[in-house]
Amino acid sequence: MNNNLLLNELNINELYLSKNITYEVPIYQRNYAWEEVQIKTLVQDIYDSLITDETKVYYIGTLVTFNKGNNVYEVIDGQQRLTTIYLILKSLKEKTVSQLTYRSRKKSKDTLNNLGDDKSVENKDKGIVNGFKYATDAITEIVPEKDKTRFDAFFKKNVHILHYEVPQDVNLNHYFEVMNSRGEQLEKHEIIKAKLCNPIKDNGKEIATLNYIWDACTKMNVYIQQQLNNSNLFGDNLDKISNIKFDDIKLNENDIKKSPIKKMMENFEFKTKKSNGAKEIDSFQPIIDFPNFLLIVLKIYMIANGEDVSDFILDDKKLIQEFNKIKFDENFSKEFTTTLLMVRFLLDNYIVHHTDEEERANENPWKLEIYQKNTEPRNIASDVKIQKKLVHLLSMFEVTFSPHQRKNYLFYCLLYLFKEIKEKNYIDTNDYLKFLSNLADKYFYDIYLNKEKLNEINRPTPNSFDETIISIEDFNLESTARDKNDFIEIYGDGTEVTKGIQLFMFNYMDYIIWRKYADDIQGQDEDRNEKRSNFFDELGCSDFGLIIFKNFYFSRTRKSLEHFYPQAKVKQDNLLTEAEINCFGNFAMIGSDANSSGSYWDPIFKVEKYNDSRINRVSVASLKFYIMMQKCKDNYDNKEDNVYWSYKDIKEHQEKMLNILFE
Repeated sequence: MNNNLLLNELNINELYLSKNITYEVPIYQRNYAWEEVQIKTLVQDIYDSLITDETKVYYIGTLVTFNKGNNVYEVIDGQQRLTTIYLILKSLKEKTVSQLTYRSRKKSKDTLNNLGDDKSVENKDKGIVNGFKYATDAITEIVPEKDKTRFDAFFKKNVHILHYEVPQDVNLNHYFEVMNSRGEQLEKHEIIKAKLCNPIKDNGKEIATLNYIWDACTKMNVYIQQQLNNSNLFGDNLDKISNIKFDDIKLNENDIKKSPIKKMMENFEFKTKKSNGAKEIDSFQPIIDFPNFLLIVLKIYMIANGEDVSDFILDDKKLIQEFNKIKFDENFSKEFTTTLLMVRFLLDNYIVHHTDEEERANENPWKLEIYQKNTEPRNIASDVKIQKKLVHLLSMFEVTFSPHQRKNYLFYCLLYLFKEIKEKNYIDTNDYLKFLSNLADKYFYDIYLNKEKLNEINRPTPNSFDETIISIEDFNLESTARDKNDFIEIYGDGTEVTKGIQLFMFNYMDYIIWRKYADDIQGQDEDRNEKRSNFFDELGCSDFGLIIFKNFYFSRTRKSLEHFYPQAKVKQDNLLTEAEINCFGNFAMIGSDANSSGSYWDPIFKVEKYNDSRINRVSVASLKFYIMMQKCKDNYDNKEDNVYWSYKDIKEHQEKMLNILFE
């Protein structure tokens, strides 16, 4: 580092790999908190930059430090990305020269010093352990083997960070005050809003209407009807939407003079429970942010107007670029605003959202409800079975494709709903269920079982979803007939090492298992009859009860791929080969906390631990995994030998699962 300069542009090589520097995270900084979505998105962005132009620089942000002397730099701002860079380097098996450490946090410091060695740190910093696993998994899933060396070189040379060194004579307390009070830059979506307002030439009322609707739509964690409490838009009960014309929108003078958020605060009291007639705010965790939602709305608008979207990219980094394809005039500004409002209503009321509460076993946090005035939201389907299938299908897609960018499934769902509203003025939930079922099947058969749509590590190639699913006129949801042989050709049966199995395959498998339960024996939970016996025979294990199926839901925490027979024991025991443990029959999804704990456990020990009542069942809630554990327990109970999970068991389990998938 050049101490004569306050601002340096460093690549990752210079940051961590060339000089002996210690970056010290002080006690007042929060713990490392990046989640899987953030890390995976970063790895995807860096890989996309590599593929697009190997010579360009990718800027990862800023780092602000204070030089304490002796090559020790206290991290003032940027510790989350600094730690993420370190975790990615360790995932790439790079030996760092510079050190990252935590002052007065022994657990965090020890965890960083022992990454990948689960046995050496008893009390681990779970945020860092999970971050390392997320980084490792992201590189494995996103970067094909042939590009690993190029990715490593690009990451070290072309990924740059701006390092600002606070001068020695600066009062740090004053500096923090300035940092905390500084204004934010104009965001990209605010630029789009300005461009929409510009062509409207009136006395200000139309611009005020556009502004009012836009501002309401930016708040993504509250029903749009609660922000725009307007019967002209949503009917007397605030529970429906129809074809809206901008010029027909009627807002009173008080509405357009104040922001919808302020108005909402005036109309409602924030309470955890209803009392004295006050209506609580139905807030939830949004599944997408506003800039990426804007892109989905724009793509729907363009399709509805017959425009070409073949090269459209659902990524907020391309927000300005995609809107620049449109001619901004008064007609577009008005039509886009009404499209935004309609699609936002559909997102809030016909797509699942996650409650604000923490996940608890046996309580499905996914809700699919229509907001109503002066009463509780209601399920979108009156038939309980249809409602459950809709919730499971939508949450299956969401936990599989959780990053906010490139959310193709959400685009298809909202496009379908938008077309239905335009054509019928209502949503038929039976038809909606057929659409979602067909969409899931289309993903499975025509993308994940189609070698032409997959790259070297069996990830769908760019544009494979749109090429497969949407045509000029409508959706193409008729699936190609494929069978078990097609599956084995791509994902193997243990005879050869597979290139990778993606998360969708396991979530789709769990949905098909649950649907089989729902269609065949749900409602007979207490009866041990022939149907129930046949059900477990088809699963390939003894009867372990139906409560697991009854309470099943897709947890956002259950995203780690678990080798039931652990990878760490292959060379140690010489009982199974790498190819045998890396096939579908030995894999299941599990929570990352449980996975990091059980990396070295024997299968029968996992059965004992994961079935312990003290274990968080959310972490091990995969139906496929429960079947595997029961099959292992059956072997133990039979005591035929000391091997309770063999390659024979793996093959048998995979065969049973494929029979269910393709029946």
